[in-house]
Amino acid sequence: MSGVASRRGAEKLILAGSVRVNGDVVRELGTQVDPAKDVVEVGGKPVAPPRLNTYLLLHKPEGFITTSRDPGGRPTVIELVPNKPRGFSGGRLDVDTTGALLLTDDGDLAHQLTHPSYGIEKEYVVWVKGQVSEATLKRLARGVELDDGMTAPCGATLEGTTEHQSRVRLVLHEGRNRQVRRMMEAVKHKVISLARVRVGPLSLEGLASGEFRPLEQKEIRALRRDVESASKGPATKPRPAETSASKPKAVGRTMRANARPAKPSATPKPARPSRPSATPKPARPSKPSKSPTRDTKPGKGPGRPPRSKRS
Repeated sequence: MSGVASRRGAEKLILAGSVRVNGDVVRELGTQVDPAKDVVEVGGKPVAPPRLNTYLLLHKPEGFITTSRDPGGRPTVIELVPNKPRGFSGGRLDVDTTGALLLTDDGDLAHQLTHPSYGIEKEYVVWVKGQVSEATLKRLARGVELDDGMTAPCGATLEGTTEHQSRVRLVLHEGRNRQVRRMMEAVKHKVISLARVRVGPLSLEGLASGEFRPLEQKEIRALRRDVESASKGPATKPRPAETSASKPKAVGRTMRANARPAKPSATPKPARPSRPSATPKPARPSKPSKSPTRDTKPGKGPGRPPRSKRS
């Protein structure tokens, strides 16, 4: 009912005879109307048709910026779309980066697709100078240290090399500013060209540079499913690998970051009562020593001195 009432409230209005379509009272629930042709009234007042959002996939060329206007006079991606609606959001792509860019006036969806916290997949193909080694690919996949923190784990694949260049495919779940370029700089490879070939379920298949097309309803639904899945929490996102760069410096006995809290110590069991000590038995009286029988000659002591051992 175009914001007039909730679904249940709209049903009550229809059953009460408060809704007219093209002048006729409608009492049947589920009656279909065409917003472009039919006139709907509620309580004698016309109802404006719901505003439909626009969703376009653009293959952004190099040299275009993604803002709606540029004080410096540089061309913008909005200029590539005729009859553009107000409030278009161009998303994020560097002026020198080409590829998939969603243009929409659906502000909520645009924010969810570009904000790093939602973790929507974005796939890039980048040409860099030099030969990218297996160790470098593993480092990119684990995460590299940037000036704004450690990058999250990502997909990193070497797709080809020439004598002086390498082609790498990266699949990211973040959306930091100039992230791919900064990641490659961190591993000592200068970017030659960069293209984003996919955003979530949207690919550039069939689109030449500078061309655009409207999204199909199934693509819009797929985008919303991706956003809903990503918003369920960090449990669905890959856990960053711990590296020497990500470990906190030890101070005394400081625990490492994100350590699990120690389990509370169990309540000690009460000690068993010690058994009462037995009443000591009275010591037996010592036997009287026998009188010496040997060497009782006068002038001699009581008993002979011990015999010395033979040497």
